[in-house]
Amino acid sequence: MDESVDYTCGVLTLSDKGSRGEREDTSGLVLKQMLADQGFTVVAYEVIPDQQALIETTLISWVDDQEIDLIITTGGTGVSPSDRTPEATRNIIELEIPGIGEAMRQASLAKTPQAIWSRGLAGIRGETLIINLPGSERAARENIEVVLSALSHGLYKLKGGKADCGVA
Repeated sequence: MDESVDYTCGVLTLSDKGSRGEREDTSGLVLKQMLADQGFTVVAYEVIPDQQALIETTLISWVDDQEIDLIITTGGTGVSPSDRTPEATRNIIELEIPGIGEAMRQASLAKTPQAIWSRGLAGIRGETLIINLPGSERAARENIEVVLSALSHGLYKLKGGKADCGVA
């Protein structure tokens, strides 16, 4: 298995206003472009309301039915009453990957003290990696930049790649 294999991805935006057409989804559109620029094939994109059950159902469908390799969510990672993305993600994953959320928060803290309020997490369901990002365009862009270079290797290993880590 080759790490340079094209992987599929989906971008799921969680926004009550966005789902009603009252706000443009700039973060989701930026993420789609950034992922495509890195060689990912964007096969799914949706803007749905901040409803935990709907988030869970959508994630399960994208993983179990569409077999998407990487799912990036944007929105719902703060502390507002409707922010339930991490809870929805935690309910459907089989394995949490804390280093991803930790790395994103650490990098964000260098830019703003508000990063302490971000609750985004990352985890695996089947052979799919799911990563929660903040909802603002700037924060989503800055957070994905932290982990982007490591994603292909992680997906390679997740799919059964046998090459040793750290071997050039």
